[in-house]
Amino acid sequence: MIDMVSAIEELSGLPSRELSEMLKESESFVLQYKAEDGGPKQVDMEKLVSSLPLHLLAVCLELGRDSDLTYVLRGIRFLHSLSELATRYTRLEQLLLDDVKLSEQVMDLILFVLTILAHQKKENHLGASPFIHSSLVAASLHLLTSYFSSQCHELVHILLAHSKVDIFMDVAFESLHEDMKLLSLRLSTLGTDAFPVGPFDSQLTHFICQQCEASLQFLLLLCQQKLFRDRIFKNKELCRKGGILSLSLTILKLGVPECLQGSTHIVSSISRLKAKVLSIVLQLCEAESISYLDEVATLPKSMQLGQTLALEVLDLLKTAFGRKEKPAAGSHDKSFPMGSVLISALRLVDVFSDDSNFRSSFITNTIPFLTQILATPHDEFSSSWCSVNMPVIEEDANLEYDPFGAAELALVAASDIDMLTEAKANYSCPLRTISVSTITYAQTRTSYVVKIIANLHVFVPNICEEQERDLFLQKFQKYLLSESPRPSLDHPASDEATTVCRNLESLSRYAKSLIPNHLLNEEDVQLLSEFAYKLQKWCESLAGLRTLQVAKSETSLQIKEDLQKVIHHLTGRLTTVPNSNMNNPLKDAQNMEESTPTPSMKQEGNARDETPRKRASINCGLLQNSVGQNLIHLGVARTTKTGYPGVSTATSTVLQHCRSVDHFKTPEPTTESGLQDDDERQRKRKKRTIMNDGQVNEIENALNDEPEMHKNATSLQAWAEKLSGQGSEITSSQLKNWLNNRKAKLARVAKERGVPCEGDNADKPSTPATSHFGDSSESAGEESYFPPPRVMNALGISKGNGQLNQGTNDTTTQAESNQNIMMSCPFTKSYSFELGRPVLLIDNQGNEIGRGEIFQVEGMAQGKSLTESHICIINITDLKIEKWRELPHPSEASGRTFQEAESRHGGVMRVAWDVIRLAPVVP
Repeated sequence: MIDMVSAIEELSGLPSRELSEMLKESESFVLQYKAEDGGPKQVDMEKLVSSLPLHLLAVCLELGRDSDLTYVLRGIRFLHSLSELATRYTRLEQLLLDDVKLSEQVMDLILFVLTILAHQKKENHLGASPFIHSSLVAASLHLLTSYFSSQCHELVHILLAHSKVDIFMDVAFESLHEDMKLLSLRLSTLGTDAFPVGPFDSQLTHFICQQCEASLQFLLLLCQQKLFRDRIFKNKELCRKGGILSLSLTILKLGVPECLQGSTHIVSSISRLKAKVLSIVLQLCEAESISYLDEVATLPKSMQLGQTLALEVLDLLKTAFGRKEKPAAGSHDKSFPMGSVLISALRLVDVFSDDSNFRSSFITNTIPFLTQILATPHDEFSSSWCSVNMPVIEEDANLEYDPFGAAELALVAASDIDMLTEAKANYSCPLRTISVSTITYAQTRTSYVVKIIANLHVFVPNICEEQERDLFLQKFQKYLLSESPRPSLDHPASDEATTVCRNLESLSRYAKSLIPNHLLNEEDVQLLSEFAYKLQKWCESLAGLRTLQVAKSETSLQIKEDLQKVIHHLTGRLTTVPNSNMNNPLKDAQNMEESTPTPSMKQEGNARDETPRKRASINCGLLQNSVGQNLIHLGVARTTKTGYPGVSTATSTVLQHCRSVDHFKTPEPTTESGLQDDDERQRKRKKRTIMNDGQVNEIENALNDEPEMHKNATSLQAWAEKLSGQGSEITSSQLKNWLNNRKAKLARVAKERGVPCEGDNADKPSTPATSHFGDSSESAGEESYFPPPRVMNALGISKGNGQLNQGTNDTTTQAESNQNIMMSCPFTKSYSFELGRPVLLIDNQGNEIGRGEIFQVEGMAQGKSLTESHICIINITDLKIEKWRELPHPSEASGRTFQEAESRHGGVMRVAWDVIRLAPVVP
């Protein structure tokens, strides 16, 4: 019998060089060594090696004390040393690496140790010490490369072939998560005055950081393999339930306490941890096989984690790009590479801003970060964002992991820290720097800022909601107004807004130079230019109004009289809307500024405007009548949603570029006095389509035989590959989304025309050629598509002339049809509702999105006309849109989304709704 415990205790502490010398001097593969009592001992290496994995498994099964984990770490360190020797000794290689049974035992040992570490209890400081825990996780993961393959793609195939691969994924990420929690606890403890920082505290903290980084780096290498990523998408714990997102949040929230800010090795190590975990999330988000963010959005908990992660990334960027922030320690020292944390964060913001699940809730929180960049003094901005001559760039690096040295330090630190010498504590893994050229780094960084602005500003008809048109522009203007100082004669307009517009103009010019390098496409640059142009016009208009406003309040009586002539000339340009109260735009502009609430970065509030409702006013560029209905659009921005009468929903009054709102077009639009219609320019704007005409025709023919294609994953994948050969590349997720959008469009059109959509037609979604039914005047995103004739006839739509047939010989023009639809909109009528009465919920386009019952009517006595009130509280009983959609009136009580409203009222979806967007349920 072999004394396994004694052999492991004595031999595991010997480096591979000494073991090699002992093997050379041994006879029949028997090692001679000294026992603890000084007496000679010998051990048969063949028996020791063949029994070691099974012995360690038996120890793990009976774990009960921290000392047992220390023993397991010694055993795994010994396995690392033996695997290194196996490449030099054929007999040892045959025993250790070529024995299939032994390899299976090593794999089981790795799984079992990681499972134990993933579920260690941390209450009252129970469980393994952070030194033992972090070293065991890293050593166990790297046993895979020692015993199976050092090539990552080969290792992935081995793991995927194992029956417990899903268990491995779960425990690998969860055990690393526990490491990060221990590191976070240690950092927070060192940051308190109650815990004095000793001489070795900095070095030991850096040691834990390195062990965590070695484990995270190993998992990142696996995630860079497509097959491994695809398997993660099938793992509910990591994907749908947010396991990876939770790990990412813990790492991003790691902060270096003030007492360690001077430790450049710790600062750089934590920065690299953040860069690597962001890279893992990016690998998943940018996968083509499946939409990771779609999977995240399937459950409320993971969706909340995703939104929190997005905010954490923005906070990281705001801190990094803050002008008042001092450079972090080591940020300019090439000996301590910080990792590509900023580039990875910008890439992730680009992903979130372009995803339909997060875009709407992401817009408001992105604006302070973008403003921080764009409000930089012009010379500084140009040198930083419109140039390749950057003095400092990010440098990434990979750790070269040393399992023997790591285990040695962990064992001493965990058992008797007083025996720890400064030489042993000064442990540091070598770094292999990953270099990137200054030009590439600078251009890449700028391109992501451009893409973010383009993603937030783009409006894709038939995919985006109408209230999303220019929503980013409106919120950006609103934020600039809230940050602007009080105007005066010396500073009539915000210096910050002027700087932002000037920097956007420079960025638009520079962005064109990035198109040939394929860092940007023409559409991104065009969207940026359009946003910059609209913001510039708004700034000019705002500056003019503020100048008049300030001058009127601060100048002499004689100058005031002269100004009245100027004001009268301005109001003469607004004669397209007859109203006796339009003779003082400055007063209305003042009302606009006074009623514009300072927006919250997390959640927008709902403030009331005390402007009398008996008159019409220019309300942030939108003229409204006494019941709050949109009359004519006076600025570049559109309304985001219908709120209380007088609530500011935009922030501009650009008189030079007036344009009518779709639902309330004036009979004869004027182009005089600088007013011009930009529909022609809008029609020329490039649309984000995913299929050409040939691809559309091909899929339409296929739908005749397979109407339920959107429900068949295999068929979707096959058709996506086939269509990709006929034009632009299309993934199965994109094809499914395209089919669902078409189906929803057909159902909505059929419902609004009062035509039943049955049988074969129900599964042939389409996009009509005309832009009725609340669409914008721009053509739809798939404007080249027309449904088959049978579907067109069923809907009463004629492709040739764009007219509508409703089963009669009468035809109407598009303008007449729009007018008829407008006249039949439910919010133009007045009804008397009682509490508890069922109602229909109507959106801004006049579409029914759900049903409910009246719970409370604000400011209204029962039996009065509903339009005399402002807001109605509704208990929704049937919601026909997604629950993650934002509410028209978010609040602390109801939350921001339908889903939050339901959770905050014990399962009852109780929301505030505009009374002009309600209609009675007709029996």
